Amino acid sequence: MAERDWTKELSKIDRQLESISDEALFPTKTAPGKGPKGAATQAENLEKQRTTSTFGVFLRLLLSVALGVGIYFWPYDARCGLGLFGYLAAVGVVTASGVWSAVWTWRHRSARGHTLSLLLVLWGVILGAMEVLPRVGYAKTDALHPATWTCK
Repeated sequence: MAERDWTKELSKIDRQLESISDEALFPTKTAPGKGPKGAATQAENLEKQRTTSTFGVFLRLLLSVALGVGIYFWPYDARCGLGLFGYLAAVGVVTASGVWSAVWTWRHRSARGHTLSLLLVLWGVILGAMEVLPRVGYAKTDALHPATWTCK
């Protein structure tokens, strides 16, 4: 079997692709604002932005931030047992609310809100890691973070 010269083969493919227009290569995608589909999509997006208030977006973000701040003041013992699992569930809710608000701030193009949402997700991951990593043997244990999951 003869060896192929892949450089020649690829340059041949490149020449063929250069001879075809972008519209012929990608018939369903048009440049934004070009053609009837692009204009309709742009008008639809502008209508969505006009009719959607950012109040709902910031209300979600405020709720998520309140959960993130509130978890810092967790009133129950979270060293082991049921208290630990309750705390980890609450940390999961904080992380999920950060993701929830991140999706909404992304959809509504709120850059500062999205950054805050991602920081909230990071806060939840850090809080969870502080409890889980010593128990799986990855981090150093101390009195507040023992190596056991259950109380003896």
